[in-house]
Amino acid sequence: MTRKKTLATSLLSLSTGLMLALSAAGGATAAPAKTQDSGQPQVTSTAVSNSPTDQYWTPERMRAAVPGDVLADKAVARQINTGLSATSDIAERGSSTKIAGTPAMVTQQALHTDVAPINHIGKVFFTMAGANYVCSGNSVVSENKSTVATAGHCVNDGPGAFAKNFVFVPGYVDGTAPLGKWPAKKLYAPSQWSKLGNIQYDTGFAVVAQLDGQSLADVVGASGVQFNQPRGMTYTSYGYPAAVPFTGQTLVSCTGKAGTDAINPQFKTQGIPCDMTGGSSGGPWFIQGATDAERDSNGYQNSINSYGYGTRSTTMFGPYWGQTIEKVYKNASSAG
Repeated sequence: MTRKKTLATSLLSLSTGLMLALSAAGGATAAPAKTQDSGQPQVTSTAVSNSPTDQYWTPERMRAAVPGDVLADKAVARQINTGLSATSDIAERGSSTKIAGTPAMVTQQALHTDVAPINHIGKVFFTMAGANYVCSGNSVVSENKSTVATAGHCVNDGPGAFAKNFVFVPGYVDGTAPLGKWPAKKLYAPSQWSKLGNIQYDTGFAVVAQLDGQSLADVVGASGVQFNQPRGMTYTSYGYPAAVPFTGQTLVSCTGKAGTDAINPQFKTQGIPCDMTGGSSGGPWFIQGATDAERDSNGYQNSINSYGYGTRSTTMFGPYWGQTIEKVYKNASSAG
């Protein structure tokens, strides 16, 4: 099993005192914010202007973009301070959903800490509150053949405004875009994220425009997706970590069995052993099946890299993909 790490590099800003107070008191002293009913999942979205986003993201801007995990760190700290409650598993979990993907036009790569580029996995670049950020993302199967899965904090400030200048760069390596820059037409997030900043729902989707008359999935392939699955499965995650010892210029993977967040169990997230640093936010988690056809990046996507604790964290946490995130996915998948 490869060694791994979580995403949130800025969580050093969370003080030791705050963490101790949380574990001792079972939460913050502030009155809990009201959580939306997951029995009626809600979706928010925004249309993206047709400005030349792909031209905005020059190699220089891509290299200078700030890892988006700092946005996840803010969300985690905010949720601890407000005491925002999470939805129970019973209410969140719906009937099992499994949607097969289409084969990516890439040879199967061996699984290592550093891996060769994979066509359907890439970087996402965006502007939030005037600053340029970078996350990771993955092309997923969809009706429109143009849907990218990433972290909620990579599409929306949570709570707050949606991102601008959002572009997906599949197969990214060393500052290049070998498969093109795919600008978003529309961004989607759960209302629980965009209106409440609830880390339990930290997943977003982007519908990207065609390039040269071709849809994203036809060029790079698209991963299958699964929702409402059991907890505690084994996953392989991928991302583009940027902080030392990583450079953000090459793809990295982690594999391990998922467990609960013992520091903040109220988040209802799962964590796998992983030492990825900032920039890997939004990278896909693939369920590791029993056959070669469902292992490594060939598995079904079932979560994303969301957050971790500190720059030397050894666990990456991701949200549970239940009926709420499934509804967001379906809205994005069917969008024109």
